[in-house]
Amino acid sequence: MWKLDKISKNDVTIVLPTLNEEKAIGLVIDELRKEGYNNIIVVDGYSSDKTVEIARSKGVKVIFQEGKGKGGAIKTAIKYVKTPYMLIMDADHTYDPKYIEKMLEKASEYDEIIGMRKNREKIPWIHRIGNRIISLTISILMGKRINDPCSGMYLLKTETIKKLELTSAGFDIEIEICGQIAAIGKITEIPIKYRERIGPPKLRTTQGINIILTLLKITWQYNPVFLFSTIASLLLFPGTIILLWQLYLRYIYGGEAWSLGWSWLGLILFIAGLQGLTIATISLMLKRMERRIIQKH
Repeated sequence: MWKLDKISKNDVTIVLPTLNEEKAIGLVIDELRKEGYNNIIVVDGYSSDKTVEIARSKGVKVIFQEGKGKGGAIKTAIKYVKTPYMLIMDADHTYDPKYIEKMLEKASEYDEIIGMRKNREKIPWIHRIGNRIISLTISILMGKRINDPCSGMYLLKTETIKKLELTSAGFDIEIEICGQIAAIGKITEIPIKYRERIGPPKLRTTQGINIILTLLKITWQYNPVFLFSTIASLLLFPGTIILLWQLYLRYIYGGEAWSLGWSWLGLILFIAGLQGLTIATISLMLKRMERRIIQKH
């Protein structure tokens, strides 16, 4: 375990996952060098343009990723990082390296520090909506408020990330890392500026489905009681509808119009849903208590 009194810029490795980023990669590396970061690794997904050639011309180490997607790039990078900290940053010029220093100031206190994008207008509106939904979902599931879990710039303790069991292949890797660390460690966010992307976008709207599935997988692993009780609480809706329907028939058309069988079914569903809601609430309270205990240690 590394114990550092003061974290320097040489204690962090900057990891740049790339796939056809020839228009931006040179600018990103130059900015990083200007800010004093020399430990830079480009993890390339077998680009068909000049990304690798440009990166190597800048004197940066280039490795080719194992597996598919951004998830494969990050899992490959973890094997090569030797410094106490690693920072993942998209190589499309959307993130400003000057904020890394602010992250390093708090690095010793947290397992992950996320760069929270404060100017969202540069993000496509459909992705902004999706990010809010994902943020709310993961915050509820993990009992920790996380505003920007999909950010492409975040600082990690190397020893922590090496302990995680990562299985995601695509952009949902950010959610998997964030969710697992939120469950077992300390996580925070700092506001950063988000810039216009250079080059064509790679994140597809359909990736949102994979992200939601990853959230459910993380919940299954770290808070299964909440997952099942939440599903059970959905029975409140059909139970309430059936009971209201039977009461309507009883008081509008008389006692002969309503069904005892339907009424019992509605009551059973209502009670089961209410119990599920109660257990889900208790589960969240226990998760928050668990996080407080973790943070004190």
